[in-house]
Amino acid sequence: MAKKNLDLAPSGKKQKFTIGQFFLGLILLLYTLFCFIPVLLVVTSAFTDEKTLSKNGFSLFPEKWSMVGMNAVLKYGKQLAISYGVTIGITIAGVVIGLFVMSLFAYAISRRDFEFRKFLNIYLIIPMLFSGGQLSCYIIYTSMYGLKDTFALLVLPICVSTMNVVILRTYIANSIPEELMEAAKIDGAGEYRTFFQITFPLLKPSLAAVGFMMATMYWNEWQNALLYITSDKKKPLQLLLVSIQKSIEFLLNNTNVPSSVKAAMGGTIPQYSSTMATVLIVVGPIVIVYPFFQKYFVKGLTVGSVKG
Repeated sequence: MAKKNLDLAPSGKKQKFTIGQFFLGLILLLYTLFCFIPVLLVVTSAFTDEKTLSKNGFSLFPEKWSMVGMNAVLKYGKQLAISYGVTIGITIAGVVIGLFVMSLFAYAISRRDFEFRKFLNIYLIIPMLFSGGQLSCYIIYTSMYGLKDTFALLVLPICVSTMNVVILRTYIANSIPEELMEAAKIDGAGEYRTFFQITFPLLKPSLAAVGFMMATMYWNEWQNALLYITSDKKKPLQLLLVSIQKSIEFLLNNTNVPSSVKAAMGGTIPQYSSTMATVLIVVGPIVIVYPFFQKYFVKGLTVGSVKG
């Protein structure tokens, strides 16, 4: 018996590293470096002297380094901290609310015995094909709902997406065995208990993928804030950075800029370096967070490839 078990054990032989795998790895490495160079260029340009940028253009190895461009953005210190807090708050709130609502919606339309399944599927697709337009949305949000200059207007309008619901629904249908739900029903579990104790925990990979995409969307959202937010205490990060860029453009286009302002900026208005500093401040947190969600992101987006 011992010999039989030994024969059934894995042989432990190491897989041979073929030439094809070597070239594939080399190609992927070069492609990774090719994608990383623009990110590195943004970082170096944010700390490059403005005159050097104007003279030599963007370079990974600038002749002269400078903090003028970054200081032009960081001088909004208090407002920058407030805007960061607002953006983080609406991102967390939007992701939590959106995932909760969309997962419930996806669970309902994934159940074949649900009476209103076909109606809700049609109801889900309609907003993806037709829209009332920006003007009608503005009138409804401000006049009928009274949401102007509120945090709710930064969170609610974009917390539910048709495509995200479809991704969650497909994951439930293809990756969660229906036998588990049937077994829960046999044990006396209702729909809510089946969802929260069985379906929702198994949705983690898909929820992580959809949640990361939603977080990126909320982090980069500025149009709603531009249209509806008027107070500085509710201004998100993206809108603040747009305001900073407009301020710099105003200084560039205004010939009567006081010499004291130019002196505070090192004698030159940092047009390009401040733009790169703005990009760095925006994408920095997303770049840091992404590696922690990568495995869930890949697994969650490959829904339906293997039937559970």
